[in-house]
Amino acid sequence: MSLTVYNDLTRKKEAFVPIEPGKVRFYVCGPTVYNFFHIGNARPFVLFDVFRRYLESTGYEVTYVQNFTDIDDKMINRANEMGVTVAELAEKYIAEYYADADALGIHRATVNPRATHEIPAIIEIIEKLIEKGHAYEAGGDVYFSVPSFPEYGKLSKQSLEELNAGARIEVDERKKSPLDFALWKAAKPGEPFWESPWGKGRPGWHIECSAMSTKYLGKTIDIHGGGSDLIFPHHENEIAQSECANDAQFVRYWLHNAYLLIDKEKMSKSLGNFLTVRDAREKISPLVLRFFLMSVHYRSPLNFSQEGLEHAKAAVERLNNCRADMLFALGNRAAGEADETLREAVKAAKEGFTEAMDDDFNTAGAFGSIFEMVRAVNVHLGEHKEIDAEGLREAEAFFEKTNEILGYLKEEKKANDEDAEIDALVAERAEARKAKNFKRSDEIRDMLAAKGIVIEDTPQGPRWKRNI
Repeated sequence: MSLTVYNDLTRKKEAFVPIEPGKVRFYVCGPTVYNFFHIGNARPFVLFDVFRRYLESTGYEVTYVQNFTDIDDKMINRANEMGVTVAELAEKYIAEYYADADALGIHRATVNPRATHEIPAIIEIIEKLIEKGHAYEAGGDVYFSVPSFPEYGKLSKQSLEELNAGARIEVDERKKSPLDFALWKAAKPGEPFWESPWGKGRPGWHIECSAMSTKYLGKTIDIHGGGSDLIFPHHENEIAQSECANDAQFVRYWLHNAYLLIDKEKMSKSLGNFLTVRDAREKISPLVLRFFLMSVHYRSPLNFSQEGLEHAKAAVERLNNCRADMLFALGNRAAGEADETLREAVKAAKEGFTEAMDDDFNTAGAFGSIFEMVRAVNVHLGEHKEIDAEGLREAEAFFEKTNEILGYLKEEKKANDEDAEIDALVAERAEARKAKNFKRSDEIRDMLAAKGIVIEDTPQGPRWKRNI
């Protein structure tokens, strides 16, 4: 089976065939950097990171572009509230984005273009649109003429007639149609601006992504991703601008993740029901949060709840405990005969993982296959004093491969002075137990527990691990 994806443009699953064999051009809408990003924003950031990693794991060379929107009304208003410049605000929250994204294990994009650094490319595409009759200048503003693009609405499946019927007619007589949207906005007093053929101003939100994707990925790209809330008007407008400017199909495959809900309502800053990743990290392990965001298929809504987080924590602990137990056994138990049941389970898990990921990036199904292997490994370790070392090494290789894609295992830290101190305390506790000094044994256990260290007594001796 080869990779199939659900294309929102055609509303069906299609075999994924890139424009250029072996290479994928992938664009994802990034954050507007006026605040910490919330866990609803984190869902597409994590999911598309996984999709990119899977493509790379199957041999594709992926050029992955995720932009920063660093100029718009929200940026200007927040900068004024904080008493800083828009540029200073952007620098702060781009740095904060990287801190939270790194904590969630999100790989850095090939390019993270910033709208304010791409003004020449933005002006160039607007000039093309004016020249071709798809845009017009009005009092220092430039608008895209929606009626000039008969296919407008093909992504959101809305006709021009339907859109016109439902349009709110703004009090702006300069617009030729109520559906027309701004490509360039004339500067207002006190706002940042750039020089342009139409006077001082700044770009509109939609044109930024068209210009940046064209500059870094070409006129036609393979995959464009984002949250489903961006389908209309943002992605619809990107299609209109890009295809009118470049006379070419803009995107081959449109992928959108469903909303993250809280109390079964969409999480958003405008509703005030959001939780930032920065705040979440104080109470939730980034590994647990990452797993939670991958725990259902990306096109299905995900409800943020304490129960869901507890399930995610238990799942992450089970995965990591299994791997730790397996590695401990490989280092401390004698090798025995082959366990065909174990080996068949590992083989089936590999096949199931690939089948799930090839079926429209089904992360929930992929984890299901990993847990089938975990069950088999745990049974093997529980039932055999002498282990199938080769079978367990195959399982470890599968853990490593899937972790490179999904990112669910704790990073193994190199031994340090703190680890040496813990080793010494664990050894002292073992001696205290031998001497029946249970008071001292319990003191050491409690001391380590306060540091998040759990001791397990095994037939091969005590071992310790850090809580997730």
